[in-house]
Amino acid sequence: MKRFFGTAIVGLIGAILGSFSMMLFASTHFTNVAGPGNTPPLVSAAPLPASGGSDQERIVNAVKRVEPSVVSLLVTVNGTRVVPTDPFSQFFGGNGGPSVQQRYQESASGSGFVYRSDGLILTNYHVVPKGVSKIMVVFANGDHVPGHFYAGNPGVDLALVKVDNYAKLPPPVEFGDSSRLNAGQWAIAVGEPFELKQSVSVGVVSGFNRDEPIQDDSGVAHLFRGMLQTSAPINPGNSGGPLVDDQGRLIGVNQSTANPQVGAQGIGFAIPVNLVRATAANLAENPGKTIDANGTGTGVAYLGVALGSLDNNTRAQINYPEADGDGAVVMQIPSDGPAAKSDLQPGDVIQKIDDKEIKGPDDVINTIKAMKPGQTVRLQVWSGGTKKLVILTLGEQPADLYMRNQQQNQ
Repeated sequence: MKRFFGTAIVGLIGAILGSFSMMLFASTHFTNVAGPGNTPPLVSAAPLPASGGSDQERIVNAVKRVEPSVVSLLVTVNGTRVVPTDPFSQFFGGNGGPSVQQRYQESASGSGFVYRSDGLILTNYHVVPKGVSKIMVVFANGDHVPGHFYAGNPGVDLALVKVDNYAKLPPPVEFGDSSRLNAGQWAIAVGEPFELKQSVSVGVVSGFNRDEPIQDDSGVAHLFRGMLQTSAPINPGNSGGPLVDDQGRLIGVNQSTANPQVGAQGIGFAIPVNLVRATAANLAENPGKTIDANGTGTGVAYLGVALGSLDNNTRAQINYPEADGDGAVVMQIPSDGPAAKSDLQPGDVIQKIDDKEIKGPDDVINTIKAMKPGQTVRLQVWSGGTKKLVILTLGEQPADLYMRNQQQNQ
């Protein structure tokens, strides 16, 4: 019995000494590994989320889930273009010759998807831009249903189209969450590239918060911020269609691809779903309006004139005497602007706005910018040798002009 207790005591002492030795070894060899204020090192990849089926099965099921709610948009856009009256002048170096404005119609197509069960379809603004005269919504079942522009935001490039009294409307696409996205996860684009109905392309989420200058049809570049980058191929016609995850939830709205002229491949851009959610909700509350990125309308006062400076050449052309001082020359007056409804004419010189002296075009711009749409202004104008008072109500700067000015400022 004495030998047994002696052996047990020796073993216990040995265990204590061994534990102490291990603690001492760990404190000298594994410092900064864990503990208060320390982050354990990554030792293995994060486990895949529990989800039934293979990747291919999940992708197929996601497409089946979202595809019925994806639509094609066949659009007719009205426009004007300048055409020379002498069609042969361009072949002989003729520039600046007589020309006329000619109306024309253009057909285009894009993609969209069901946003709300009352018939609202979400797409890109550039798919249904200003001047659109006809929208035909083509559903996955082949039904062609007339639609109309509901509201748009060119600053974010999103718009809503409405179809009325369509009994077979598919369910709205379920929205995901941009903040939960990870680089490398599946991204599935569904839409109509090159008018190929119900096409699917697959890639991954490649990056976040990309700022991309993207050209519109007129060649004007607009800077879009915070874009989602994906390797899923996006082609003309995919615009406005959904980019979804492997559960069929919206993660973005397909918008554009990197410039192919620079040799980029597999670089597409989509509007992230959290921005889509906020913008679409705002558009739904503002039917018939084209609003800016702040959701308030452009909010910029608009006179509706193109101005020029009073240089010596201009003074001579309009016979403006030196003694009459400075001002800003009215060069052009758009037919749909506030000035077109007044007595203002091309060649007039704006000398004062509400008793404020005008030295040049910048004074007009800055004075009007400080005002509000709907405000009445009094213009003192020189017109062909006589003075006149022009009273008009300022309008709201159109969204396309607002975006062009924003881009120039950037």
